[in-house]
Amino acid sequence: MKLLAETLERRQQHIESLCAAAIRALSGQRDLRFRGGRLHRGNFRLPDFAPHLHPSLEQDDFASFRGAADGLALRLKHSDAELHRRHAPEGRSARLIYELLEQLRVESLVPEAMAGVRRNLQHRFDAWSMAFHDSGLTETQSGLVLYTLAQVARSRLHGTGVLAHTEDLIEQTRDQLMPLVAHELVALRRHRFEQAAFALHARVIAERIDTLLGVLGEDESAGAADDAEANPMRFSLRMDVDGQDEAGAPRAEAEGSAVFAGAEGSYHVFTTAYDSEYGAATLVRAELLREFRGRLDRLIAERGLNVLRLARQLKAVLALPQHDGWEGSREDGRIDGARLAQLISTPAERRLFRAERIDPGGDVVVGLLIDCSGSMRRHIDAVAMLVDLFSRALEMAGVDSEVLGFSTGAWHGGRAARDWMRAGRPRHPGRLNERCHLVFKDANTAWRRARPAIAALFKSELFREGLDGEAVDWAVARLTRRDAARRLLIVFSDGCPMDSATMQANDDGYLAQHLLQVLQRHDAEGVVQVLGVGVGLDLSGFYGRCQAIDPGPGLRHDTLDEIVALIAGRVRR
Repeated sequence: MKLLAETLERRQQHIESLCAAAIRALSGQRDLRFRGGRLHRGNFRLPDFAPHLHPSLEQDDFASFRGAADGLALRLKHSDAELHRRHAPEGRSARLIYELLEQLRVESLVPEAMAGVRRNLQHRFDAWSMAFHDSGLTETQSGLVLYTLAQVARSRLHGTGVLAHTEDLIEQTRDQLMPLVAHELVALRRHRFEQAAFALHARVIAERIDTLLGVLGEDESAGAADDAEANPMRFSLRMDVDGQDEAGAPRAEAEGSAVFAGAEGSYHVFTTAYDSEYGAATLVRAELLREFRGRLDRLIAERGLNVLRLARQLKAVLALPQHDGWEGSREDGRIDGARLAQLISTPAERRLFRAERIDPGGDVVVGLLIDCSGSMRRHIDAVAMLVDLFSRALEMAGVDSEVLGFSTGAWHGGRAARDWMRAGRPRHPGRLNERCHLVFKDANTAWRRARPAIAALFKSELFREGLDGEAVDWAVARLTRRDAARRLLIVFSDGCPMDSATMQANDDGYLAQHLLQVLQRHDAEGVVQVLGVGVGLDLSGFYGRCQAIDPGPGLRHDTLDEIVALIAGRVRR
């Protein structure tokens, strides 16, 4: 299985490299590449665009990838993204249709002389159409409406026929749709060189079909898509119609706090009576912990990730030169006093010198701090793999590491909030929840012994709310007690600090301002270097050095490389 995963990953990387080159050539834009299976311009991820632009490595041939690449290049070359957004309809199904129509427009603009590109586009659309049909989506009313519209719209815009294999299937639905969209389809063909005019008619079509889908029951097509995605075809109509565009990952901002400013930056805690610190493994039954560990091992094996490669990278960026004795009998260096007698007895002897033997050593300690707030549960597969791989690779590189987490002991304040209410709800009580800190692996424990505890990350009940500032202080204090030449703390988070009870009793920015204050203090002190890894989020509003990663496509070597670059100091976002 591991060999198959590695083979598929190498093939994926080879295809992506070739397709990125084709996209750059056809679009005329140089700073384009695939990362994590998604097209990026520089450091920013581009939208997914239309659903037929995403061939499957397991199901599609290379011509489909070339057709998708040509479609992406044409979209970047001929479509004004801002104009497109400005005219986009509101409903999700309407936006999907609107997106598809714009993509079909740009693909219709290929000159006759570029026959190869036209063939690639036709091949990809036909392959997608067959996958749509074979997935079972055309067996639902809503799915058949969407499929028929896609076929008819492309036929009108490109002046070609519909897919012959399903022509009889869509005939009745096409006749039913024509009274709704016939006039607009003619307008699409007439205005295909004018995006603004085209967008107006595309929006009308999208909204009318969206209304029709509502009458038919949109849940039917959504359910069919979910069922189809579970089958070996892995086919889905889903696309990133609400996703981020060239602005990249959403950016976390430190919201202002009048309460925090009024206290002159002094952070208060109402009560510490219920604060706790646990070894994470003690919170999970042994049998369940073994099950979690098996799940984590399978996830890593399926992706074929090379921990030896990661260990070499980490040793290269973290290792510090250390004295490892002397190397004698050299012809240059420092004079070796023990061999001075040879200078008299054998004047021709030149090997009278010695030099320090320098070996890279790991006089470094690294802490991995995981935000265990509720929203992180959806990313936990990727995060668990990351921290497990990094803790193992760091040990192989001779670097001590800790894996820590932070959450709260309850939702909405728990016992701390109840004590506050009994006390008469005094104004601005400060932090108002039960702080919960978790140790998955301490720096004195080898990775092999800590393997089961790291898998406790899969216990969903640990994930509640987040007091980030206190957690960073706690993790930094632990690292400071270690005797090391360099100390690093890497925080994995997908959002701003969040505790509903604290924010309601103070104001929304109270915890965010505390985190910002904590990070600025540690940055000024310089004892521990604190880095941020944003899980689908740009953390540059808080962290001076950070990297946003995309957990969506699954963990790949690209993601590991990005974090290594962050550690090496080559990333600042």
